[in-house]
Amino acid sequence: MANFPSSHVTLVTGASLGIGAATAVEFARRGSKVAVHYNSSEDAARAVAAEIETAGGTAWLFQADVSQSQQCRRLVAEVLEKAGRIDALVNNAGSLIDRRSVLDIEDEFWARVMNLNMGSVLWVSRPAAVHMKQRGSGAIVNLGSIAGHNGGGPGAMPYAAAKAGVTGMTKGMAKELIAYGIRVNAVNPGVILTPFHERFSSAERMRAMVSQIPQQRAGESLEVAKVIAFLASGEASHIVGESIEVNGGMLMA
Repeated sequence: MANFPSSHVTLVTGASLGIGAATAVEFARRGSKVAVHYNSSEDAARAVAAEIETAGGTAWLFQADVSQSQQCRRLVAEVLEKAGRIDALVNNAGSLIDRRSVLDIEDEFWARVMNLNMGSVLWVSRPAAVHMKQRGSGAIVNLGSIAGHNGGGPGAMPYAAAKAGVTGMTKGMAKELIAYGIRVNAVNPGVILTPFHERFSSAERMRAMVSQIPQQRAGESLEVAKVIAFLASGEASHIVGESIEVNGGMLMA
């Protein structure tokens, strides 16, 4: 496992809980200074930062609603002002928001899901990539989902569509930004034990989903975080535009 240089800075969006929190801690464990982003879960984000600092790392807290483009620009500007650089960006923020039938999806709800899960990827990546271009290097890792392949579960179509869009965005971004030394890749988690499923999936539904996993268990946040850190590291220096599936064999793309 290669560690990051002492000057390395990572911005992780949605870093207060689940995969985002595990990712922030994993990057710090590998030596990166971490910008811990949150929207409303300030106490949880502070706990993540405290864990990093207790272990001897460096963490800063930043608040923004990344479903709003102006706040995304502010977020990146504040990170650059505080840390002086961004070497890696992990676009993790996202949510199902609610399970709704296709027949009950209103325009406003559709826009909320798209802005949070797909718009934020562009709106945070754009100013970060401008900075990375000036430096001639950088890594961006986007969080997709198995839902982007299979359409998601009941009431998850907008989320699944957004995550499918993230896959296309990842490839398009990768093709353009590699000319500036910026590698863009994605990770698509399957069924992972996170607050996401505690909120949106019943115990019965979780059992049904796990029964479809060849490995016969749900994944852990750290298992996803390690793949994200790998893609952002020099160990993945020739991996560009890929989407890595982390799902225990539930879907083999």
